[in-house]
Amino acid sequence: MDLASSMTKRSAGILLYRRTPSGPEVFLIHPGGPFWARKDKWSIPKGEYHDGELPLEAARREFQEETGSRLALDLPAEKFTPLGVIRQPAGKEVTAWAVEGDFDAATLVSNTCLVEWPPRSGRQIEIPEADRGAWFDLAAARKRIFSGQEAFLDRLAESLG
Repeated sequence: MDLASSMTKRSAGILLYRRTPSGPEVFLIHPGGPFWARKDKWSIPKGEYHDGELPLEAARREFQEETGSRLALDLPAEKFTPLGVIRQPAGKEVTAWAVEGDFDAATLVSNTCLVEWPPRSGRQIEIPEADRGAWFDLAAARKRIFSGQEAFLDRLAESLG
């Protein structure tokens, strides 16, 4: 592996969807912490993985860590539809899978992490990785999802016909 590819951050995630009479809805999470508090930006549940870790296994683990739900851990691997890889504007590669299921957004309990806040202050605060989750139809999701992740919505729509 060359130096450039070993320095690329890689994440894996799951785009949970459900079918409704008005069309598919997707479950997205809102990042926690003061930086994102007033921003209407959302993401698929995802997280970094390292050499030697299978991306789907990382995606399943991250879904559980960021939502508190075992749904992705309890489903068999063949239930997951590959959505491929995208590169976000900052350079991170994200690999994702779609899976049909349901989750009560009100029950979301995310793990926490430490961040420096305010920036360059040297002070660390503990924040939830996700402060909430919500279901969106594809049009609403497209307006809110992080730049680059829209491709996952398109690929899900294609896979559902």
